[in-house]
Amino acid sequence: MVSQLPAPTQIEYPDSDGKPMSDNTKQFRWITIVKYNLDWLFTNDENVFIAGDLLWYPVEGNAKRRVAPDVMVAFGRPKGDRGSYKQWEEAGIAPQVVFEILSPGNKPNEMAAKLAFYDRHDVEEYYIYDPDTNALSGWERADGYLVENPVMQDWISPRLGIKFDLSMPPELQIYRPDGEPFLSFEDVSQRLKSATRELEAISQTLSNTEQALAVETDRNQRLAAKLRELGIEPDTI
Repeated sequence: MVSQLPAPTQIEYPDSDGKPMSDNTKQFRWITIVKYNLDWLFTNDENVFIAGDLLWYPVEGNAKRRVAPDVMVAFGRPKGDRGSYKQWEEAGIAPQVVFEILSPGNKPNEMAAKLAFYDRHDVEEYYIYDPDTNALSGWERADGYLVENPVMQDWISPRLGIKFDLSMPPELQIYRPDGEPFLSFEDVSQRLKSATRELEAISQTLSNTEQALAVETDRNQRLAAKLRELGIEPDTI
């Protein structure tokens, strides 16, 4: 009698680790600033995938080896929604850039474990920002390992092209390659309101100009009609 082999166990890769995205409003604000400004920076490049608080599984068959970076950037992967980032379904491409925003709940051993994870799984650039102390740390891959950068002031990300500026406390300033600063949603809202007011003012000016031209055209037409009544062709004057 031939015995039946047990069916292979289906491995599940949960889309949530049950942890909150952030511990406080300051951490959440910085996660969104970094994530959405990077979205705007690469909005025209369909092969740059950017995510916030998304579980990354680097190894097929191991659902326990995972991490959810606050923000991660994967060059060479298409934009689009995902429940998680399964690297074997992403052409084997690991996120090249990772950001972590600290909160008081982050423990040293937790951050050490994350650094080891990113080092092991081929992250090229790793940044940690503490908004409470305005402290920024950064690592770059060199000779196969993540090596900490000794100075972060005016550091320019090789992959992203953005510059970090710590010279204006109390908060980090990040600049796009074109020199424009990263903006919060409040900043964007104010700029939109200002632009709307400017457009409305321009529209009103154009409207006033059009009305003035219409009045002048009507006056000229009436004057030409009067001249013709007197037997005078306006074009001969």
